Amino acid sequence: MNTRIGFGWDSHAFAPGIPLRLGGMSIDHPQGLAGHSDGDVVLHAITDALLGAVAAGDIGSFFPPGDPRWKDADSAIFLQLALEELLHAGYRIVNIDTTLILAAPKIAPIAGEMRARLADLLGVEMEQVSIKAKTPEGLNLDGIAQCHAVALVERALDQEELKSMSAVIESQRQLEDVVEDLLSSVHGIPKKRIAPVYDTEDIT
Repeated sequence: MNTRIGFGWDSHAFAPGIPLRLGGMSIDHPQGLAGHSDGDVVLHAITDALLGAVAAGDIGSFFPPGDPRWKDADSAIFLQLALEELLHAGYRIVNIDTTLILAAPKIAPIAGEMRARLADLLGVEMEQVSIKAKTPEGLNLDGIAQCHAVALVERALDQEELKSMSAVIESQRQLEDVVEDLLSSVHGIPKKRIAPVYDTEDIT
């Protein structure tokens, strides 16, 4: 099977006193999204879409919401784990398509910036990433943000290409030791000694 499709969905309620994070970006808005991590529904949906494409479980399998280590964590860490799973399965991203459903803020003015940010996090070109936004008209969901994501992936047969994909992924950010522990326990992959992004014991 040379191509696969994965689907992801996430939702969080808006709440005051929380920074708003969407698509790996901080957005100026009176309310943020309440969640155990930073509540970034875009990254959560894409993470699940990538994991689903290679039948690797879901975001909760690796990062249980009750685990205090992931309180207020940057969701880019979750996305990085999904990229590592994709790489381990021998696949690469063809394109990502997302639809945000929320009453506010308006996404159109920042859609280009968000696409560029997502492309950077995913290690792909901007034209491989789509961001669309709809309002939840008539659904009485103005206090909630939802995101649907679809990922099309294809098998990467060239070993040199797989190595280059790994280099791109690792150049984006350095995974925490706990993520390496997860991969090691699931696939028996030896741990790589890398510096953590931040000390998970200090997350509050």
